[in-house]
Amino acid sequence: GAVSGSGPATAAAIGVILIPMLINAGYSRAFSAALVATVAGLSIIIPPSVAFIIYGTILNVSIGTLFIAGIIPGLFLGLALALVSFLISLRRGYRGLEKASLREVMKTFKDAALGLMAPVIILGGIYMGVFTPTEAAVVAVAYSLFLGLVVYRSISLKDMLKILVDSVEMSSIVMFVVAFAGIFSWAEQTAGLVEASVRWILSVSQNPLSVMLLFMMILLFAGMFLDAISIYYIFLPLMIPIMIYFNWDPIWFGVIMTINLAIGQVTPPVAVNAYVTAKISKATLEDIGKEALPLIITVFIVLCILILFPQIVLWLPNLMRRTP
Repeated sequence: GAVSGSGPATAAAIGVILIPMLINAGYSRAFSAALVATVAGLSIIIPPSVAFIIYGTILNVSIGTLFIAGIIPGLFLGLALALVSFLISLRRGYRGLEKASLREVMKTFKDAALGLMAPVIILGGIYMGVFTPTEAAVVAVAYSLFLGLVVYRSISLKDMLKILVDSVEMSSIVMFVVAFAGIFSWAEQTAGLVEASVRWILSVSQNPLSVMLLFMMILLFAGMFLDAISIYYIFLPLMIPIMIYFNWDPIWFGVIMTINLAIGQVTPPVAVNAYVTAKISKATLEDIGKEALPLIITVFIVLCILILFPQIVLWLPNLMRRTP
């Protein structure tokens, strides 16, 4: 799911498969939807991530390094959510799905092997410097089309027109968001809002931890109403001077900011991931919000740990830099 790099896209892609399976296994509709919606937020943290690409483009930092920095926090969050989900399931008496035989596992892996090579090609190409993230998207599309048309034959030439139209529609929505967010960013800088905001923030507190907490509260509130791309374009110009003032590592800050936005994707009233899973599960947003609360708290606790101990985020990127 994380290969999509988008929370709602991941929620839709894995939700149509996992949510019916969980419901059939006895899990409640609301819990199934809340679990998928929350875990889908990891798709903007674990590479490849559209959020990291936007952040890296705005700040002119290495997108490959951002991808590497997101691996350990993403795994940390995944394990924490798995533990909490297991404890909730144990308490409610939810049973696991039937285990597949080794033969079934091997057959499924064999059938999916070529498809599973897509993230290897994307991430491997970016990390080794073979192509940029934009070029990686082109390679991924070409590889996926080859598999769909030639290998699996799940796509026909007749389907191509609809696929192209859907792609243009989805891309145009994103580009409109980027365009108007960019205009807003230009307006706030031209009007002097950035300088005024920086002075106000520093007048509130000179303590880095207090300012970080203020940032997280602002981002969490913004994430309830806006998508991640808009938030990056609107709020990063305000935060960059503060980041420089406190000498915060931009890679670490990017991961922290992205995790905060992942929380916003499942937090009402907008909660884009929850809207997607609600449609699939037929559960109400109110019930999904209640079930998602312990999962959101878990992500927030992990976020606080990563803020207090930046080396958890920076250890792997620093190790990669030292490796010849």
